[in-house]
Amino acid sequence: MKRFTVWVTLLATMLGGSLWTASVSVAHEAQENTVVLISIDGFRHDYLELHDAPNIAAIAAQGVRADGLMPVYPAKTFPNHLSIVTGQYPAKHGIVDNHFYDTERQQHYRMGDGVKDSTWLTTVPLWNLAEFQGVRAATFFWPESEARINGRTPTYYYNYSTPAPNRQRVQQMIDWLKLPEAVRPRLVIGYFSVVDTMGHRFGPESVQVNKAITHVDELIGQLWHAIQHEVEVPVTLLLVSDHGMSTITADAMIDVQELTIPAEQFEVINAQTRLLIYTKPETTEAQVQALRERLQQQAQQRYYIESPAQLAQLGVTPGPRQAAIVLGTQAPVTFTQLPPEKRRDGGTHGYHSSREMDGIFIAAGDGIRTEVRLARFSNIHIYPFVAELLGLELMSDIDGDGAVLAPLLPQSN
Repeated sequence: MKRFTVWVTLLATMLGGSLWTASVSVAHEAQENTVVLISIDGFRHDYLELHDAPNIAAIAAQGVRADGLMPVYPAKTFPNHLSIVTGQYPAKHGIVDNHFYDTERQQHYRMGDGVKDSTWLTTVPLWNLAEFQGVRAATFFWPESEARINGRTPTYYYNYSTPAPNRQRVQQMIDWLKLPEAVRPRLVIGYFSVVDTMGHRFGPESVQVNKAITHVDELIGQLWHAIQHEVEVPVTLLLVSDHGMSTITADAMIDVQELTIPAEQFEVINAQTRLLIYTKPETTEAQVQALRERLQQQAQQRYYIESPAQLAQLGVTPGPRQAAIVLGTQAPVTFTQLPPEKRRDGGTHGYHSSREMDGIFIAAGDGIRTEVRLARFSNIHIYPFVAELLGLELMSDIDGDGAVLAPLLPQSN
């Protein structure tokens, strides 16, 4: 298998401002794999057994299905979608939660803010990697994929604010694959949110989740049929999800107001499974320590305080986007600011990595060895695998390891 080369010099040139004019060669011109990467948000690793998804199950039977896809910490949508397409932990690619605070910028990041200000992202996502090496990319609603990162967008993309039914998304992906060679993308990335939405509202084993999975399964079946019978180029299909889902209960919710965190000293973000407590410019270390000790006394086994050592094991490094105090919970416990009469049972994610937090990884089609058994693995290893399938050289320092999924490649022993 080709060894990856880190293009440090080229990346430095790009970040220096000559992105549009940088001359790059097309890597592995003779290799014409097309990769279709689809995320089904919130599709837990065992949903194929719990719910009705005959098309996805058939694709898994024709290809390779991992025992589980482990999310990075925290198991939230934006950090994990960015880790999948960068091969990096959130501390490195920059999007450390769906909502977080940067103490240096003194600004909040909320989902999609990278579109307005791409400096929130410090990375080279897959569509950047492809475009810089002469491979066209197309994305449909993947988180932050319409942002102008490193001065570039995918050749084809949709703004997330644009309404688009799921059927339209699938048809557009099929249409992209049928374009003439001169304008056809070789990397197509898509996203579906309905399974996650129903999981939050009704819980992971609900009838509503089953209906959502049946709907998405039909669409994936339509896409797979087109890939096999209508598209004239060899295609590798990757089906992934960013995280799983756990059941939560209203009676286990912790009222954030009861913790009485001083607003004049701390910036507090309720991340549901976690409470992120940031310092303000005038906050002293003594005040941080006093709050930490008081919160520890109030915990009563409802929540725990993440230690620096625990966070380091989870890939978290110190920096302006890392909260001074992080309170964590275990399912079915969450933090809430809702009054008791508005609290509901349902589902959520964001806990430490566990089987309930595991997503799916299925690979099928061209360039995939089907006799391989895959144990559960971290989603940071997908990025170098896709780069290899497309014949791309790595251009940044990543945390993922190309050797993890190398056994899926035909040339591996």
